[in-house]
Amino acid sequence: MPDFFEIERLVEHLAKIYSTACATSWYKVNNISNPSIGEFRNKVIEFMKHFEYSLSTFPQGNDSEKFKKYACSLLKKEIERVQNGENKEVEKRYKYFLDYL
Repeated sequence: MPDFFEIERLVEHLAKIYSTACATSWYKVNNISNPSIGEFRNKVIEFMKHFEYSLSTFPQGNDSEKFKKYACSLLKKEIERVQNGENKEVEKRYKYFLDYL
């Protein structure tokens, strides 16, 4: 398998950089100031899953399908980490969000 360092880093940081920012903004826009940690994690995961659309835009073909399968497996692992409370950045961002409001 080719080196997909870039996509590995992207998926690794997806929750921290993109999905938590979208989740906190979503709660702010909807005037929800005290979601549970489970609700917050689920919203982060919802935004993480948007990455699947980006993967779907890659062309068809054997190498592309291998790449998409690999990237989806990385995404699944990161989603599981968020669900299980194992992503320290998501947990930190949740606490910050509650303290901020």
